[in-house]
Amino acid sequence: MLPYGRQSIDESDIEAVAEVLRGDWLTTGPAVQAFECEIGLLAGTSEPAVSVTSGTAALHTAYAGLGVGPGDEVITTPLTFFATATTAMWQGARIVFADISEDTGNLDPLAVKDAMTTRTAVVAGVDFAGHPIDATALSEVAHAGGALLLEDAAHSIAGVLDGEPVGSLADVTTFSFFPTKNLTTAEGGALVSSHVEILDRARDFKGIGYTRDPARLRSEADGPWYYEVQSLGLNYRLPDVLAALGSNQLKRIEGFKARRREIHHRYNEGLAGIDALRLPVTRAGADPMWHLYPLRIVDGRRRRLFDHLRSNGIGVQVNYLPVHVQPIFAELGWRQGQFPVAETYSEQEISLPMFPGLTDADVDRVVELVRDFVGT
Repeated sequence: MLPYGRQSIDESDIEAVAEVLRGDWLTTGPAVQAFECEIGLLAGTSEPAVSVTSGTAALHTAYAGLGVGPGDEVITTPLTFFATATTAMWQGARIVFADISEDTGNLDPLAVKDAMTTRTAVVAGVDFAGHPIDATALSEVAHAGGALLLEDAAHSIAGVLDGEPVGSLADVTTFSFFPTKNLTTAEGGALVSSHVEILDRARDFKGIGYTRDPARLRSEADGPWYYEVQSLGLNYRLPDVLAALGSNQLKRIEGFKARRREIHHRYNEGLAGIDALRLPVTRAGADPMWHLYPLRIVDGRRRRLFDHLRSNGIGVQVNYLPVHVQPIFAELGWRQGQFPVAETYSEQEISLPMFPGLTDADVDRVVELVRDFVGT
């Protein structure tokens, strides 16, 4: 079965991990610090990243860093992995959904504007499939209402919009390093920001809420063992073993991006001119790091195409089921029909295989099977 996504691991990755295993630090050591600096540099921020144990942990830590709490509202998209919403709920926030732009699948700034209230604390956009959100418009809407912009860039590390790297476009940006993502630490994630106070709160939160920093202690230390718990937090610390893998992957990320671009272009060429299909777009100014190839079939035969490809050894996927119709949100009053653009997109979408190890022959085989199905 040809998977829809797969990690790219080589011998240099294995050696980087082995080197840490031979050393003194398996966690909370120099490999983590180095990785955080490298991610911050790639993201175009003035500060190192805060690394964590997963993309979900990155979102949770980001909301904590943003100060989200009970009484706040977070506006986000229905077309995402549900953690974009549920991690804000862990902080006590109320989730408000807004519809998407039909072309990119990303949060629609006009829909967000309509959903804003005096309680809106954060607007959380998602770089669906790797295409950056309309960060300029979303920032304007969020900031005009006294809110901050979070960019869930789980799909788009190393992406660029209008010459600026993903990570520098929003008040805070989160990444995921799951194996199918654009670089991997096996499990892991990170958040970046140019706001030092957000990063400080985030670092405290992911580090269980305690500190040994002499400058921050509220009582006089009676020895080098002294520490204080000053806030609630969780242990979301990424270990050195995984950070070393991430650092080595970063050495190849431009190659990963170039190959994903080539695959995206080959799909576009092979599937062009078919009325039943809608191909992903690239807006002017966007240089995406393509994580998915989100093909849409608009004639109602998505399930049949899915089964056809799976039965021929192509491990396609659907991204995503609309979040607002999940039982946890249906119980809060959200209903099918409230976000027609996102719902239609979800009903039509099928993710074709997309990872650097795909060969041109693999891509051509997928294209041929799709074209055979639609009768071209």
